[in-house]
This record gives sequence, structure tokens and C-alpha cells, in this order.
Amino acid sequence: MDSRSRWDPGRVYSANKLRAVMRLIRIEHTIFSLPFAYVGIALSGYACTPKIVLLSTLAVFGLRSASMAFNNIADFEIDRKNPRTSARPLISGALSFKDAWTVVAIGSLLYFLSALLLNLYAFAFSPILYVIAMSYPYAKRLHPFPHIHLGLALGFVVFGGAVAASGGMAHSFYKVIISVPWLYLLGVTFWVAGFDTIYSIMDLEFDRKEGLGSIPALIGPKGAVFASSLFYAFSILSFSLAIRSYALGMISTASTLFSAFLMLMQIILVSSNSEKIPLAFNLNLVVGVIVSVGVLIEKAMGT
Repeated sequence: MDSRSRWDPGRVYSANKLRAVMRLIRIEHTIFSLPFAYVGIALSGYACTPKIVLLSTLAVFGLRSASMAFNNIADFEIDRKNPRTSARPLISGALSFKDAWTVVAIGSLLYFLSALLLNLYAFAFSPILYVIAMSYPYAKRLHPFPHIHLGLALGFVVFGGAVAASGGMAHSFYKVIISVPWLYLLGVTFWVAGFDTIYSIMDLEFDRKEGLGSIPALIGPKGAVFASSLFYAFSILSFSLAIRSYALGMISTASTLFSAFLMLMQIILVSSNSEKIPLAFNLNLVVGVIVSVGVLIEKAMGT
């Protein structure tokens, strides 16, 4: 068994229940997706208050926790059969189904309550974002493009941030919708789809055996790397167009260029050796933060 077939960021390394919960919800994924909510707030064109930032943070944390826990529940039988995922919290027994459902319930309550306290538009849109996030585990059972579904689940974090800021002040549905920085939403969607395509190479043989959909299972590892390259290219194009559209400056440009470099490095690493997917994974974690921080610094400086 090679290193990539053993590696799993959801693996439990300790019997400690708190640590097991952190693995269940992949706490680092939440932390690294949060900045895009703040980008949505910053580019909405509406005033940002501590209340909006706090409730948006709680909403993202709640939804991500609920969806990750539900993903583990929905995929239990699949994960149990896959040697790579056999040490995840539910499979290993570190957590029970009751524990996982408790996380789903608490996360869902936190998400909807935060949306309600933000504004009525945020609450009205909240079921849509909830369904997108919670339905992700079933995408691979229906079609070979679950990577795009996951990309949309994270891309709509941008949407949520924008509505959190605009929904309480805009006086029409149209004004709320146009407050959303759609180019950044698309950029995030393509970025996440690109890496998830690479990540899925590790399960190519298993997915084919079980009849699960993924781009690697459909067109093989080389085709998957090429598809990922296209997703990354569309992501950088979207971010670049957003910089122009929002008249952002050198900081955003530099952060986007550096993120493009990290995406290119991932493609080079995986093209030369698929066992380097874990290293590419670690590089990918900082991409979203770098892009977001560039935008947030410029907005804080009054650009």
C-alpha cells in the first residue's frame, strides 16, 4: 500500500473525543473557508459591523460543522470499505452516530439562528445554501462531477457574506443579488473543484470498483490533472476579472499571482508523482487565505 492510499486528513490519531470531533468536522477547512465570507462582506458595497462579522463567522462554522458531520454519516458504508478512510471517527469508533448527529443538530441550529439574527434575506436564502452543502455526499452517487458540487458549497460562502452585509440595508431582492461578488464566488468554486479533482485521484480504483462518480474515475489520473489545470485556470481568470471589476490594486494582484503560482506547483507535483498529493493538499490550504487577505487588506486601506 503506497503512502497516498494511506493518507487521509480525516484520520483519527487519538482516542480523545474533542480531537475526534475536530477530525469529524475538519476544523481547518472551516478556518480556511472563513476569509471568503469576509470577502463577500467587504465587496458587497455595504457597511460592515462587528455584529455582521461575528454572526457570519458563526453561520459558516455551524454550516461547515453540520455538513462535514453529515458527510461522515452519509458515507459511513463507503468509508468503511475504503482502506484509506477506515480510520475516520465513525469507522474507528472514536465517535458514535449519536455524537455525529449531535454535531449536525448543533451546527444546523447555530447556522439558521445566526442567519435569522443577521437579516431576513440571509434567513430566506439560508435553506438554499444548506441544501447545497448537505447534499454533497450524494453527488458522487449521481454523476462524475462531485468536485463542482463541493466547489459551489464553498463558493456560496462568498454569497452568504455578501447577503449578511447587504440584506439588512438593501430594500429589494435585486439589490441584494447584485451586491454579491459573483466573480469571486466563481473563483472559489473553480479553485475548490480543481483541488478536489486532484484529491480524488487517491480513490480512483476504489471509486471505479464501487461505481462512484469522479473525474479521475471517468478519465484517469492524467486526464484528472488536466481537468484540474483547467479549473485552476478558470479560477485565476475569475479572480483576475474581479480585481479589475472592483478596481482593486497591487496587493490583490500580488496575492492572486502568488496563489496562481501555488496552484501551478500543485499541478507540477502531482504530474510528476501522485504520491505527492498530500504535499499538494497542504499547499492548497493557504491559497484561499492568500487571495482573501489581499482583498481584505486593500479594502481596509480604503481601496
